Amino acid sequence: MAPGRGGGGGPQGLPGISVTGRRAGTFCLLLIAALCVQATRVQVFRAEELNHNEANQRLTIERYARPRGDIRVGADSVTGSEPTGGRYDYKRTYTDGPLYAAVTGYASQAYGNTQLEGTEDALLSGTDSRLATWPVRDAVARRRNPGGDVRTTIDRAAQQAAMRGLGNQRGAVAAIEPATGRILALASTPSYDPGSFAGSSAADQEAWNRLQADPDQPMLNRALRQTYPPGSTFKVVTAAAALQSGVVTDPDAPTGAPYPYVLPGTTTPLVNDTPACDEPGLSLDAAMVHSCNSVMGYLGVRVGLENMVAMAEAFGFNDQELDVPVRPARSNFDTAMDESQLALSSIGQFDTAATPLVMAMVAAGVANDGTVMRPQLVDELTKDDGTTVRSVRPAVYRRAMSPAVAGQVREMMTDAVENGTGRAARIAGAVVGGKTGTAQHGVDNAGTPYAWFIAWARPEGSDAVPPVAVAVVIADGDATDVTGGALAAPVARSVMAAVLGG
Repeated sequence: MAPGRGGGGGPQGLPGISVTGRRAGTFCLLLIAALCVQATRVQVFRAEELNHNEANQRLTIERYARPRGDIRVGADSVTGSEPTGGRYDYKRTYTDGPLYAAVTGYASQAYGNTQLEGTEDALLSGTDSRLATWPVRDAVARRRNPGGDVRTTIDRAAQQAAMRGLGNQRGAVAAIEPATGRILALASTPSYDPGSFAGSSAADQEAWNRLQADPDQPMLNRALRQTYPPGSTFKVVTAAAALQSGVVTDPDAPTGAPYPYVLPGTTTPLVNDTPACDEPGLSLDAAMVHSCNSVMGYLGVRVGLENMVAMAEAFGFNDQELDVPVRPARSNFDTAMDESQLALSSIGQFDTAATPLVMAMVAAGVANDGTVMRPQLVDELTKDDGTTVRSVRPAVYRRAMSPAVAGQVREMMTDAVENGTGRAARIAGAVVGGKTGTAQHGVDNAGTPYAWFIAWARPEGSDAVPPVAVAVVIADGDATDVTGGALAAPVARSVMAAVLGG
């Protein structure tokens, strides 16, 4: 056999790679490529989804690896943090937890976050990029900054008055500073202690389970997350629409409303709760003072659906994104109705439903010369050293009516307090304007009525915008006289007096 020839190879080259070997190498390369693609997909494109997966405990561990920032009322913190010695280094604590639960919400190692604890979680937990002194360096090093603080708009005296006034009843209070939209009080009863389940122990779980099983629903934020038929408090909206549209030009002149007023297209009269309303042609002012269903239903139909919807929406009805920054439930005023339904809606019945927050916006808009300010629960966000991260500036929400019309509505609301159903809201040394409401509900209106009162107040002799407007609803009044004037007006009075300093 000649050198260099034959079956074993020779000096002219190395042994060749077999076809099988080449295929195996290609397959390995494909596996590596697929692994890179999958790693990229998981680490880049699915990072956000996996970070917030309920099964991922890393974020919770990081969130409670250091004390959270605080939520403040005035100069005082109403929250804190304490070491646990367990899996999570710190847990949330609350000062006067039930007093501020409707404001703070809860931050629980086991059950997540709500209210301001939820909407401002990034700032409170230290993950907000605005807290970083050197953002790029901190991002690369995955450095956690100390949690920042949330300074609320809440007035301590008003909040205490609201909770004290509501007592053990199911109900809610929302109070607003009309010129700015700052929320001064936000109360919901019965309340709960968010610190009772802030950890992850068996005791925390038992506390949570008790609250979940409680038929009185103490964890329901009735000021923001519950809607009720507003009853006659909605007549303020109808009165404003009647004046703004020109259907009524003089609140003291006869309206031409017939009595009895039969709902259009039916044989059903719209009844009143007092004989003072049982005569034809009453003025708008008289109808507000005595809370006359027949007159206000008639005027709502005269104003028309389009104008009634526009006025309701100017006060916050039908807005699904009225964030404060917590998102409240949507208040409803139907946009498609026949005239009989419109008449009922114009007195706050049928499908009309409102949160106490939106009814406080109604009173505040009237008080602020017809301009409705966007409600805000936060004044300022700061770093842990007090440096401002963001200041919340007052912002106009809608212009509901002219200043002249707002002045006419204020006069009627003042008459309702001085001479009508809202006498229990009078405050010595102050001018108070208000409107009562007793809203029927349930099958055949068999449920205990909801007692409402909305109002504003300012010092006597002052021409400035009233410093406070309030809405109160009591959902389970057990008194013999279940009316807004008897149950809700005294609560409103105490809140407004607290703001006025009385």
